[in-house]
Amino acid sequence: MSVDRSEAATGSGEQESLTVEAAVRTFAVAPGVRLNVRNGPGTNYGIVRVLPEGTRVPIFCQAPGTTVTGPYGTTKIWDNIDNGEYVSDAYVQTGSDGYVASRCAV
Repeated sequence: MSVDRSEAATGSGEQESLTVEAAVRTFAVAPGVRLNVRNGPGTNYGIVRVLPEGTRVPIFCQAPGTTVTGPYGTTKIWDNIDNGEYVSDAYVQTGSDGYVASRCAV
């Protein structure tokens, strides 16, 4: 995480601004896979888009859902990659068979 701090004088007082740039870690989607993104944590949810091959995704939180088997094993974990968008963790190379982020709020 990087923090930039700048101070600027305005008139008789001083104004301070603080900019925080959060580093977001991303994870690789399995090679050669075009991955379905769903609007909930399971295969029963609708597909909202398809990620192209070679994509990296952030994981903001994770939720239990439908069991899926993919290149990285069989799991019930679904990764929240954007607001209301989930992909099966079985297709994301996290380096773990368990949760790598906090659970999504219900």
